Amino acid sequence: MYNTVITIHSYWAYVVLIVLLIAVINAIYKSVAGKEYEARDFRISLFTLIVSHIQLLIGFVLYFVSPRFDLWSELGGKVMSNSLARLYLVEHPFVNIIAVTLITIGYSKHKKKLTSQSKLKIIAIFYTIALVLFLSRIPWSTWMG
Repeated sequence: MYNTVITIHSYWAYVVLIVLLIAVINAIYKSVAGKEYEARDFRISLFTLIVSHIQLLIGFVLYFVSPRFDLWSELGGKVMSNSLARLYLVEHPFVNIIAVTLITIGYSKHKKKLTSQSKLKIIAIFYTIALVLFLSRIPWSTWMG
């Protein structure tokens, strides 16, 4: 089961990053260019929200079926002194939960705004921060290797 879940989690991450990048570029471009917020922009931000939440759920499953989870009982408090264990058991999950939370907050806040510029600005800010957080905690050595 672990191999299946990690494969899904890894490939779905590409979908999340691509869709999130599209949402960020779209929001920044339209905000800077002074363009109007359209139904297409709503769909892009909604799709980003959906794929990021799916990734989060897959990540929760992976976290508890991973053999790395046993390191909590083996290392105890020393998980924080082991950089690899800390990345997989603390940093990656925690930072990515924050990133998905920011996407959720950005999506919710943008719906309450009345003007195109304020809607696009909220999406641009929250989704960009989420993108930076995602990119900062990807275990690049194993993901691309």
